[in-house]
Amino acid sequence: MPSQSSSRRLKSDARAIFEAGLRSANAGEAIKRHIRIARSSLYAGKKVLDLRQFDRVFVVGAGKAAAAMGVALEDVVGPERILGGVLNVKFGHNKPTPKLLTLYQCGHPVPDETGEKGALAIETILRQLTARDLLFVLISGGASALLPAPAPPVTLRDKQSITDQLLKRGADIFDLNSVRKHLSRLKGGLLASLAYPATVVALILSDVIGDPLDVIGSGLTAPDESSFGDALRVLSKFGLKAKAPRSVMARLEEGALGRIPETPKPGDPVFAHVHNVLVGSNRLALEAASRQAKQLGYRTVVLSSSMHGETREVAKTHAEILREIIKGTGLARKPACLLSGGETTVKVLGKGKGGRNQEFALAAAIQLNGEKNWAVLSGGTDGTDGPTDAAGAFADATTGSRALVAGLSALAHLGENDAYPFFDQLGDLVKTGPTGTNVMDLHILLAD
Repeated sequence: MPSQSSSRRLKSDARAIFEAGLRSANAGEAIKRHIRIARSSLYAGKKVLDLRQFDRVFVVGAGKAAAAMGVALEDVVGPERILGGVLNVKFGHNKPTPKLLTLYQCGHPVPDETGEKGALAIETILRQLTARDLLFVLISGGASALLPAPAPPVTLRDKQSITDQLLKRGADIFDLNSVRKHLSRLKGGLLASLAYPATVVALILSDVIGDPLDVIGSGLTAPDESSFGDALRVLSKFGLKAKAPRSVMARLEEGALGRIPETPKPGDPVFAHVHNVLVGSNRLALEAASRQAKQLGYRTVVLSSSMHGETREVAKTHAEILREIIKGTGLARKPACLLSGGETTVKVLGKGKGGRNQEFALAAAIQLNGEKNWAVLSGGTDGTDGPTDAAGAFADATTGSRALVAGLSALAHLGENDAYPFFDQLGDLVKTGPTGTNVMDLHILLAD
């Protein structure tokens, strides 16, 4: 069995590497790297706008990092220019708090009534905009669920039902958002459509693999590449056509027949004055984590910032790559650090408590049981993992033996999707609190 001092050091190193990734993804700093004002000019990414052309400035948005983004935007733009605005944030993710913007703390990942109220408040602002107005839209991970604006005949309860069913079937963000965009009054570019003819600057913190603007936050300000037909195909793929609420099926089928207008597509004039600026991503967080690992003496390999698939299978693959390194036949010599990012999915078969990062750590621990001098930390950069108060979990070469002493069965807990109480009893949950950012997950695997 490895020494406790070795275990503590690996745990400390993994946490330091994770926190370096979090710091680089800080939403406020990301805003300030991409937005600045000099005299009367606004520099937003590569776009330069003359502020003298606008009579009013508003801010709307949604996401787990929206509050932090709003504070940074107030600092850059100045309170004297911003007339007001509305942000929908996940409950508990309201710090730091903007001074000029109204916050609605909403449910996530299943939308709730507060989210719907915030969406209505945002629509009220959008409908009064003119060509002499400038609108900032702040978009970060979670925006899709946090901004429910169900389109008739769909109700909030119907949207909650289909979202919950898709999540439990393991739908990824691409499939999930294809459906959500076609059940909404704001998603799939419809927010930009409502804001027209105002000038829109969307500041986007990506939580989606590949950073596709039409998928992040369900593409509030981007042309929609998907269709009503695509949404129906998603429901067929997961066997949900017969189980979906009647209103959901009615709207999607009417849309597929052309009886309801499609979401705006590329080339639509509503996007003529829309400027989408990507301010942060998982890749940037991985680069910072890699630098920290190297400073700690590890030979570092970044596998990918686009990891996806079923969590347990992805964890097993990572564990096998690490096992080869442990045995001296892998991608790097020890001490080594494997890094990856992305967003996997959990197929919920049990009735336990956990999240994809806790499940990743547990599946990896089972796969690596018996090997010496290794550690795994998997965490969500937003500070939450599934419906829990943990960002993720930590496992190492002592996890198996400590679980036996505690009377815990790793296989039984994994079978019930019950990673949270397993790691809670071992003292190995990773808790950061809300981080004010969200650029998907970080997986850190160490071999000493």
